[in-house]
Amino acid sequence: MPELICVGAITGAFGVKGEVRLKSFTSIPEAIADYAPLLTKKGEQKFDVVITGEIKNGLSARMSGVISKEDADKLKGTKLYVPRERLPELLEDEYYHTDLIGLSVQNLEGLSIGRIISVLNHGASDLLEIENKGQKNSILVPFTREIVPKVDIKNSIVIIDPPKGLF
Repeated sequence: MPELICVGAITGAFGVKGEVRLKSFTSIPEAIADYAPLLTKKGEQKFDVVITGEIKNGLSARMSGVISKEDADKLKGTKLYVPRERLPELLEDEYYHTDLIGLSVQNLEGLSIGRIISVLNHGASDLLEIENKGQKNSILVPFTREIVPKVDIKNSIVIIDPPKGLF
Protein backbone atom coordinates (compact mmCIF):
# COMPACT_ATOMS: atom_id res chain seq x y z
CA MET A 1 0.00 0.00 0.00
CA PRO A 2 1.42 3.45 -0.88
CA GLU A 3 2.13 6.02 1.81
CA LEU A 4 -1.09 7.86 2.59
CA ILE A 5 -1.20 11.54 3.58
CA CYS A 6 -4.14 12.97 5.53
CA VAL A 7 -5.68 15.84 3.54
CA GLY A 8 -8.92 16.39 5.45
CA ALA A 9 -11.61 15.13 7.78
CA ILE A 10 -15.37 14.87 7.81
CA THR A 11 -16.67 16.85 10.76
CA GLY A 12 -20.35 15.98 10.41
CA ALA A 13 -23.46 16.28 8.30
CA PHE A 14 -24.45 19.51 6.55
CA GLY A 15 -28.19 19.71 6.03
CA VAL A 16 -30.47 16.74 5.48
CA LYS A 17 -29.64 15.71 1.90
CA GLY A 18 -26.35 13.87 2.46
CA GLU A 19 -23.87 16.73 2.30
CA VAL A 20 -20.96 16.69 4.75
CA ARG A 21 -19.00 19.29 6.64
CA LEU A 22 -15.43 18.91 5.44
CA LYS A 23 -12.29 20.26 7.08
CA SER A 24 -9.53 20.54 4.48
CA PHE A 25 -5.86 20.37 5.44
CA THR A 26 -4.67 21.47 1.99
CA SER A 27 -3.09 24.91 1.50
CA ILE A 28 -6.02 25.92 -0.71
CA PRO A 29 -8.98 24.29 1.07
CA GLU A 30 -11.09 23.72 -2.07
CA ALA A 31 -8.18 21.87 -3.72
CA ILE A 32 -8.98 18.81 -1.60
CA ALA A 33 -11.48 17.79 -4.30
CA ASP A 34 -8.67 17.79 -6.91
CA TYR A 35 -7.01 14.84 -5.14
CA ALA A 36 -10.08 12.60 -5.25
CA PRO A 37 -10.82 9.85 -4.85
CA LEU A 38 -10.14 10.34 -1.15
CA LEU A 39 -9.58 7.25 0.96
CA THR A 40 -10.16 6.23 4.55
CA LYS A 41 -7.04 5.30 6.57
CA LYS A 42 -6.99 1.65 5.55
CA GLY A 43 -8.34 2.35 2.07
CA GLU A 44 -11.59 0.47 2.71
CA GLN A 45 -13.72 3.36 1.43
CA LYS A 46 -13.18 5.74 -1.52
CA PHE A 47 -14.98 9.01 -2.09
CA ASP A 48 -15.28 11.33 -5.05
CA VAL A 49 -15.83 14.86 -3.78
CA VAL A 50 -17.71 17.90 -5.08
CA ILE A 51 -17.34 21.06 -3.02
CA THR A 52 -20.73 22.78 -2.71
CA GLY A 53 -19.77 25.79 -0.61
CA GLU A 54 -17.78 27.45 2.13
CA ILE A 55 -19.12 27.24 5.67
CA LYS A 56 -17.84 28.26 9.07
CA ASN A 57 -14.68 26.26 9.84
CA GLY A 58 -14.65 24.40 6.54
CA LEU A 59 -16.47 23.40 3.41
CA SER A 60 -19.74 21.74 2.52
CA ALA A 61 -19.40 18.87 0.07
CA ARG A 62 -21.12 16.00 -1.64
CA MET A 63 -19.30 12.70 -1.45
CA SER A 64 -19.97 9.61 -3.51
CA GLY A 65 -22.02 7.01 -1.66
CA VAL A 66 -23.29 9.52 0.91
CA ILE A 67 -26.96 10.13 0.12
CA SER A 68 -28.59 10.89 3.47
CA LYS A 69 -27.97 12.82 6.66
CA GLU A 70 -27.61 9.46 8.43
CA ASP A 71 -24.85 8.40 6.01
CA ALA A 72 -23.06 11.70 6.63
CA ASP A 73 -23.48 11.39 10.42
CA LYS A 74 -21.87 7.92 10.37
CA LEU A 75 -18.76 9.42 8.78
CA LYS A 76 -18.23 12.13 11.40
CA GLY A 77 -14.60 12.07 12.50
CA THR A 78 -13.41 10.13 9.43
CA LYS A 79 -10.02 11.30 8.23
CA LEU A 80 -9.46 11.39 4.49
CA TYR A 81 -6.22 10.40 2.77
CA VAL A 82 -4.54 10.35 -0.61
CA PRO A 83 -1.46 8.48 -1.82
CA ARG A 84 1.59 10.72 -1.48
CA GLU A 85 2.35 10.51 -5.20
CA ARG A 86 -0.89 12.39 -5.98
CA LEU A 87 0.33 15.45 -4.09
CA PRO A 88 2.23 18.17 -5.96
CA GLU A 89 5.97 18.64 -5.73
CA LEU A 90 6.87 21.26 -3.15
CA LEU A 91 8.84 24.42 -3.69
CA GLU A 92 12.01 25.05 -1.73
CA ASP A 93 11.22 25.85 1.93
CA GLU A 94 7.79 24.17 1.74
CA TYR A 95 7.03 21.06 3.75
CA TYR A 96 4.19 18.68 4.28
CA HIS A 97 3.24 18.67 7.96
CA THR A 98 3.52 14.89 8.04
CA ASP A 99 7.23 15.18 7.11
CA LEU A 100 7.94 17.48 10.07
CA ILE A 101 6.32 15.35 12.77
CA GLY A 102 8.90 13.30 14.64
CA LEU A 103 11.91 15.40 13.59
CA SER A 104 14.53 16.15 16.22
CA VAL A 105 14.75 19.80 17.31
CA GLN A 106 18.09 21.44 18.14
CA ASN A 107 19.08 24.98 19.03
CA LEU A 108 21.74 26.97 17.13
CA GLU A 109 24.49 25.49 19.33
CA GLY A 110 23.43 21.93 18.41
CA LEU A 111 21.89 21.16 21.81
CA SER A 112 18.96 18.77 21.53
CA ILE A 113 15.70 20.37 22.67
CA GLY A 114 13.15 17.70 21.83
CA ARG A 115 11.07 16.56 18.88
CA ILE A 116 8.13 17.86 16.86
CA ILE A 117 4.91 16.12 17.88
CA SER A 118 2.48 18.12 15.73
CA VAL A 119 2.08 21.10 13.43
CA LEU A 120 -0.86 23.33 14.28
CA ASN A 121 -2.52 26.12 12.37
CA HIS A 122 -5.28 28.18 13.92
CA GLY A 123 -5.54 30.70 11.11
CA ALA A 124 -2.55 33.01 11.40
CA SER A 125 0.47 30.78 10.76
CA ASP A 126 1.85 27.35 11.51
CA LEU A 127 3.07 26.47 14.99
CA LEU A 128 5.42 23.61 15.78
CA GLU A 129 4.45 21.71 18.90
CA ILE A 130 7.67 20.50 20.48
CA GLU A 131 7.90 17.81 23.12
CA ASN A 132 10.66 19.26 25.28
CA LYS A 133 13.05 16.97 27.12
CA GLY A 134 12.56 17.25 30.86
CA GLN A 135 9.37 19.32 30.60
CA LYS A 136 5.88 18.14 31.41
CA ASN A 137 4.14 20.33 28.82
CA SER A 138 4.95 20.76 25.15
CA ILE A 139 6.08 24.13 23.78
CA LEU A 140 4.59 25.93 20.77
CA VAL A 141 7.04 27.67 18.46
CA PRO A 142 6.03 29.84 15.48
CA PHE A 143 7.17 28.18 12.25
CA THR A 144 8.85 31.25 10.77
CA ARG A 145 12.18 31.57 8.97
CA GLU A 146 13.43 33.81 11.82
CA ILE A 147 12.73 31.24 14.56
CA VAL A 148 13.25 28.10 12.43
CA PRO A 149 16.21 28.93 10.18
CA LYS A 150 16.87 25.35 9.03
CA VAL A 151 14.78 22.29 8.28
CA ASP A 152 16.79 19.23 7.23
CA ILE A 153 14.26 16.53 6.35
CA LYS A 154 16.99 14.23 5.02
CA ASN A 155 18.79 14.15 8.38
CA SER A 156 15.58 14.46 10.47
CA ILE A 157 16.66 17.68 12.19
CA VAL A 158 15.08 21.09 12.67
CA ILE A 159 17.27 23.93 13.94
CA ILE A 160 15.49 26.62 15.93
CA ASP A 161 16.49 30.00 17.37
CA PRO A 162 13.81 30.36 20.04
CA PRO A 163 13.02 33.62 21.80
CA LYS A 164 14.90 34.02 25.08
CA GLY A 165 13.23 32.30 28.02
CA LEU A 166 11.11 29.94 25.94
CA PHE A 167 13.16 26.86 26.84
